[in-house]
Amino acid sequence: MIVLGIDPGTAQTGYGVIKISKDKEPICLDYGVIKTTKDLKPWERLKKIEKEFQKLIRKYKPQILAIESLYFFKNAKTIITVSQAKGVILLTAEKKGLKIKEFTPLEVKMNICGYGRATKFQIQKMVKNILKLTKAPYPDDAADALAIALSASYLDKIK
Repeated sequence: MIVLGIDPGTAQTGYGVIKISKDKEPICLDYGVIKTTKDLKPWERLKKIEKEFQKLIRKYKPQILAIESLYFFKNAKTIITVSQAKGVILLTAEKKGLKIKEFTPLEVKMNICGYGRATKFQIQKMVKNILKLTKAPYPDDAADALAIALSASYLDKIK
């Protein structure tokens, strides 16, 4: 089973791709960020996110999309643009027939670190250890996306 984790954003959308082998050990296939620049119009940024997201789906053929659910933002402008990016990703995933699972940041931190107030550094360290990576995944958006993907794989083991 292949899980594509997404940490949605407009400037940077983090992604992490993991494979769950027959022995249920997660293997990291890829991680990184989809970047857009401020000089692009909002719809051009969304189009770029969709295009790059579709490339990831074609390349890795995931069965599950795991995505961070929006919870609380101090800045209304930020939540609007992040919601737009998330909407493009969810629509694309639905059209491609992916099973969709959403996780709050608290759930991801609990799943990965066992502590709902874990720091970015703690998440990076745990993801590195769980996936047996030689170095902690960077940037934070990519590490978060891998943590989100791992959360879906843990849930899938239970069911």
